[in-house]
Amino acid sequence: MRRVVRNTMCLAGVAVAVVACSFVALSEMKREEEMNPKAVQQEGFTVVGIAVRTSNAEQTTPARPIGKQWERLFKEGVLAAIPNKADGNIVALYTEYASDKDGMYTYVLGARVTKAESVPAGMVAKNVPAARYAVFTSEKGPVQKVVVDMWQKVWATPKSALGGDRAYKADFEVYDLRAQNPADSVVDLYIGIR
Repeated sequence: MRRVVRNTMCLAGVAVAVVACSFVALSEMKREEEMNPKAVQQEGFTVVGIAVRTSNAEQTTPARPIGKQWERLFKEGVLAAIPNKADGNIVALYTEYASDKDGMYTYVLGARVTKAESVPAGMVAKNVPAARYAVFTSEKGPVQKVVVDMWQKVWATPKSALGGDRAYKADFEVYDLRAQNPADSVVDLYIGIR
């Protein structure tokens, strides 16, 4: 009888170990799947916000123009001043690329609008073209870390996994309800592809 109980306990232990390993493997697959892009066809829209011309190299200097745009967004109440907002999300648009990831681009921080009438002074309206986009969804974490991690993932992802060559027409980040807590955010990144 003891041998039967011992064998049953051993089998139960093995079953628990198999289930635990399966759970870990599924969690890893899910996390990898979440960071892998999915291709979507996105309709065009317009973003109104504050803009700066910059480059990725400039983001590593004390000037850090993108960081300063975020400071302005909150200090100056930029979102509250944008008329005709389509929703409550913040959109960070990368557009007017001079060449590729190493060149200059225009960074617009603001909101999607239903119509671009009466653009406030000091702001711009930029159209995001209807196109195919590879969508990356960040892991949950500090917003500055998850966004940088996503961009590094984009730069390391082969075009076959992106679904095509990068178009360098428009890329954008969406900060929705999942990004309300800057210490624990999830952000979507749309990369334009051909």
